[in-house]
Amino acid sequence: MILEKIYKNKTILITGHTGFKGSWLSLWLHSLGANVVGLSNGIPSQPSNYSASKIDDVVHTNNIDIRDYESVKKLVINTEPDFIFHLAAQSLVRPSYDNPLDTISTNLIGTANILESVKLLNKNAVVVMITSDKAYDNVEWVWGYRETDRLGGKDPYSASKGMAELAIRSYTESFFNTSDSHITLGVARAGNVIGGGDWAKDRIVPDCMSAWSKGDIVEIRNPNATRPWQHVLEPLSGYLILGANLHNNKKNHGEAYNFGPSANQNYPVSELIEQMAISWDKVRWKDTSKKHKHLHEAGLLKLNCDKALLDLNWEPTLQFDNTVKMTIDWYKRFYDKDSNSMFNFTLLQIEEYVNFAKSQNKFWAI
Repeated sequence: MILEKIYKNKTILITGHTGFKGSWLSLWLHSLGANVVGLSNGIPSQPSNYSASKIDDVVHTNNIDIRDYESVKKLVINTEPDFIFHLAAQSLVRPSYDNPLDTISTNLIGTANILESVKLLNKNAVVVMITSDKAYDNVEWVWGYRETDRLGGKDPYSASKGMAELAIRSYTESFFNTSDSHITLGVARAGNVIGGGDWAKDRIVPDCMSAWSKGDIVEIRNPNATRPWQHVLEPLSGYLILGANLHNNKKNHGEAYNFGPSANQNYPVSELIEQMAISWDKVRWKDTSKKHKHLHEAGLLKLNCDKALLDLNWEPTLQFDNTVKMTIDWYKRFYDKDSNSMFNFTLLQIEEYVNFAKSQNKFWAI
């Protein structure tokens, strides 16, 4: 498999490796034979995929705040990574209203610390900077945002991701575009992801799983909000393909890419719940949209991924029903008190995803 050829025996630094995406990426890279080094400031939730799947057993973990430049710099220099995947972030919109400075400093200064640190590397390295679809100035277009559309954001989280993008661009143009630069860099933007092991607050699937596992009714604050739902492994495949592409040549150095589901997979929250109910018994929920004071949340956010298809030959693998079923299957296994086997089950789902890709003749899975 192409990804194994690229990543096997390579040293990979993943920031935010204890988070939802980071833990899945860590295990996927481990399964490809990589030497994975993690940087995180603790585990963001309990339970978590990181704990349930025992990611700590296969990753060299470093407990560092991404805002601590000296510690970040020391780790980057000592690790001498072949690849860096920067995912460390304050990744939720609603907490960004409660503590905007924390969100901005983590997402902007943390990003700048990685960029400043890799300047000092005396070896070739590929750096994939993960931001967010919320970096776009969302004006509720019915068509998808392209990588050239305006960045911005009405909430502190979205603004912080736009700031991070500006920092990435400035470092790329100022320091990584010379002929003697050791750094090849790309930017990845993805949206709402679902999948097993996410227990972040104020997210629809974790809220449902936590409530339904106890037989409770889940409160849904915005059932009509439409999102481009995708399984966590979808954008991760994009990140890995982007890293592999940059490793092979510098043609796409400095470019940003959207990784989202196909255009027909934008569904309102209410339909997501209906699909989850197919695989989960005793689903109960109530609409509280009129009850709570609402902070700004996008009603529609959609990505155009044509550039990823054209440059990287990447496109999504799963349909909506597969996405939801894989997600619910993971939680069912966990809540059936079989959590000791989550390491193997998570690996099994990665293999299942790769097999889906093989069946569709995706080049990277063959």
